[in-house]
Amino acid sequence: MRKSNQINFTIKKSFINPVYFQYLTCSIRNQIFFGGSSSGKSKFLAQRCIFDVLCQQRNYLIVRNVSASLRTSTFNEISKVILEWKADKFFNINKTDMVITCKNNYQVLFKGLDDVGKIKSITPIKGVITDIWIEEATETRRDDVKQLSKRLRGLSHVKKRLTFSFNPIMKNHWIFKEYFQSFFDNDKLLKTDKQLILKTTYKDNLYLEQDDIEELEDETDSYWYEVYTLGNWGVLGSIIFKNWTVEDITKEQIDEFDNYKNGLDFGFSVDPIAFIRTHYDKKRKIIYVTKEFYHFELTNPQIAKQLSPVIDRELILCDSAEPKSIKELRINGINAIGARKGKDSVLFGIQWLKQRTIIVDRQCQEFINEIQLHQWQKNRAGETLSIPIDNNNHLLDALRYAYSLEMEYSVVTSVKTIRKRKRR
Repeated sequence: MRKSNQINFTIKKSFINPVYFQYLTCSIRNQIFFGGSSSGKSKFLAQRCIFDVLCQQRNYLIVRNVSASLRTSTFNEISKVILEWKADKFFNINKTDMVITCKNNYQVLFKGLDDVGKIKSITPIKGVITDIWIEEATETRRDDVKQLSKRLRGLSHVKKRLTFSFNPIMKNHWIFKEYFQSFFDNDKLLKTDKQLILKTTYKDNLYLEQDDIEELEDETDSYWYEVYTLGNWGVLGSIIFKNWTVEDITKEQIDEFDNYKNGLDFGFSVDPIAFIRTHYDKKRKIIYVTKEFYHFELTNPQIAKQLSPVIDRELILCDSAEPKSIKELRINGINAIGARKGKDSVLFGIQWLKQRTIIVDRQCQEFINEIQLHQWQKNRAGETLSIPIDNNNHLLDALRYAYSLEMEYSVVTSVKTIRKRKRR
């Protein structure tokens, strides 16, 4: 491997999964690395980032839809690569600002797309941004990516690159429509003068444990197997919710909201604690999802501490299966009660929500991740059943809890209306 004139550092070929090695110095403008879970694509791009900053004199801007997600994903991944390569003597890692600066003054900058306009003013301390890496690119909007592409400007001694990495989701996604019309599920590589698409799966990652492999190969749900094991784009057929959109809900809108509905699904180590805050425009049947939190291993007093500044004394409806937790929240000042459950309450709740329009603030990324993947079960013949898959639906459960009183009111009102008609 070549050495930089400024920094004497050698990268061993064995550091990098063979399927990716030839793309270490690929200079094609638009690059897409996608495929199944545990394929090693994010690890490779983190490795390439450090190689580029050290040896190629490149500056990176790494983005995700929400800035908070970067710290626990790409920022940590790149920091780990620096330590694994024993290159920490060449870098200053600023954890507070999420800026990694090499001794040659080239940098890795991290920003969320919470406010894409602010990215226009980002400037490294030396040279220009040469690389933009969009991690979990399926979270992003087309217009934001177009703005990012325009950010790659200015004089540079190297060719500029826009790199996407993601697991595929649905074939109705804008990325599929824009980039994948000539790329099919059986394809692994598309390479032109202007575009590179590389599809990889767990089989391309030589550094997986056997239990990681078995978990992927033993997946029984057909959609999850296609997308996360095989790395194929999914189809829309059995998706439950299609009545939602993502918007930038403004502070002015939020200031006018006055009919808040809050929900909480309990969890701890295996499942997360999932909180959702919404406004209900009852007249127009619109639900606005304005805030979420999604944490592991919080005690009930810690949950209360998180909730208090957000909801104050507003009512919050929680999973009634945990009365002890609800009581502890009340002791800690939260106006919590259990959501009422009954026979077929999950199915009824889903059908009730499907009759509304759901507008999601773009910062509620965990909720977006859930609602775009929530599906009906299928039988062995591939026929769709009226039974939702009980997986990755914690915030959706919290949403049902938040509206359980509204749903109950709807049922009571409907029954009264039917009785009046019978009397006439």
